[in-house]
Amino acid sequence: MFELSDNLQSLPPYLFVEIDKAKRKARAEGRDVIDFGIGDPDQPTPGYVIDALCRAARDPANHRYALDQGIPLLRESICAWYRKRFSVSLDPEKGVLPLIGSKEGIAHFPAAFLNAGDYSLVPDPCYPPYKGGTILAGGRVHLMPLKEDNSFLPDFKSIPESVLKKAKIIFLNYPNNPTGRTADKVFFSEAVAFALKHGLILVSDLAYSEMSYDGYKPGSMLEIEGAGDCVIEFHSLSKTCNMTGWRVGWACGNSFLVSALAKVKSNIDSGIFTAFQYAGASALDNSAAQTDAMSALYRERRDILVGGLRKLGWRVHSPGATFYLWFKVPDPQKSSMEYAAYLLDKADIIVTPGVGFGENGEGYLRMALTVPAERIKEALKRLEKLL
Repeated sequence: MFELSDNLQSLPPYLFVEIDKAKRKARAEGRDVIDFGIGDPDQPTPGYVIDALCRAARDPANHRYALDQGIPLLRESICAWYRKRFSVSLDPEKGVLPLIGSKEGIAHFPAAFLNAGDYSLVPDPCYPPYKGGTILAGGRVHLMPLKEDNSFLPDFKSIPESVLKKAKIIFLNYPNNPTGRTADKVFFSEAVAFALKHGLILVSDLAYSEMSYDGYKPGSMLEIEGAGDCVIEFHSLSKTCNMTGWRVGWACGNSFLVSALAKVKSNIDSGIFTAFQYAGASALDNSAAQTDAMSALYRERRDILVGGLRKLGWRVHSPGATFYLWFKVPDPQKSSMEYAAYLLDKADIIVTPGVGFGENGEGYLRMALTVPAERIKEALKRLEKLL
């Protein structure tokens, strides 16, 4: 009776919905599932954030429509955090826009700039909304393969001139999901120079900047000279403060790019619940100790899982940031989907098939460190028996 739009039909099934269905089915059958599939922190939101929410929620004034641009306190807290963390100065009035999680901002952003036939340059594998937002805006996706022999960095020189002439946006994400790899300031400088040369908007997804190990501290694209002319950066409290369900994020950087996204959003939503914004400001103002503790926890889990998988003979890279392990499927005769299904069927272990992040993710698996150490050890025992 009804027909979906061409744009919607062009979207693949959202991978994590499919994983959640498989997980719920297995648990309904009474199986003891160990879930490494989705990057959803298992630790609680800090108590001081919950206290700030409760105080704000008791004020009837905060139950009305939120300000589209976000409350001044949250915008100022974002600016203070950027100044302290990256030595980057932002304009709280024009250079910062709170979001209902960074995902919605990333997905909505292409609608501000893409016309039919315009390209987004998208890394592959990648976080799916880069592609989804482009397709829903009527744009076209040009994939930039992330290859292991190039440290999972895109090769700008390989992008055809015919594509560059019609490209408007380039998406970059370091520390990277799903590969867990990082990029240095040399690469960031090259990326900004490339964007400026070709008149591209550089969308930097910095969601994992506060998960790093072994002395490494990720940087912001906005630290790079010239970034203020072409960069909009997205960040979130989801991973930083264990607030995935709260949906508090932001965009910042070039004021024209930020204002364009604000115009799109003003026609779609009414902003973040105000009490959540006060809680978000509290989270940022007190985040240093929280992020240090979380990085220590994930480092311990990383070392247990990487060490255990290597003992099984799997070739696994130890990530310097994020809470993801990204490695080749141990059995080259199986696809990533087949091997993920095999682990769920035979060991009640959920991993994410790499192909879910794009065609260049085929042949890889991703495991999230959002599982307590004892459960990681149990998973390793199951794998040892299976293999």
